Amino acid sequence: MTDAPDESAEFDRRLAEARQRQGLEKPAAPDPKANPSLLGIGLRVGVEMAAAMVVGAFLGYWLDRVLHTKPFLLIVFLLLGGAAGVRNVWRVVGPKRPGRGMDGA
Repeated sequence: MTDAPDESAEFDRRLAEARQRQGLEKPAAPDPKANPSLLGIGLRVGVEMAAAMVVGAFLGYWLDRVLHTKPFLLIVFLLLGGAAGVRNVWRVVGPKRPGRGMDGA
């Protein structure tokens, strides 16, 4: 009677293999991080770029008001925000290094 669990497990394994060979098993759900949609990438790129520009513009405007250096720091930080946005976009859409995921970590 000790063979019953082993026979049952063996039968289940063989049944699963046969169903897989015949295409009756559902494929595993795809990992969304492994293959993101183009819409998701496009939205992320837009948000990354806009957020970097807004933060740069805000910091430049605020520093200009505090230091009374009207438009100089706004222009400088807007350019820095644009550069940071381009860098973030490049991390998303640029060539991937082995061992790095979508987030670049």
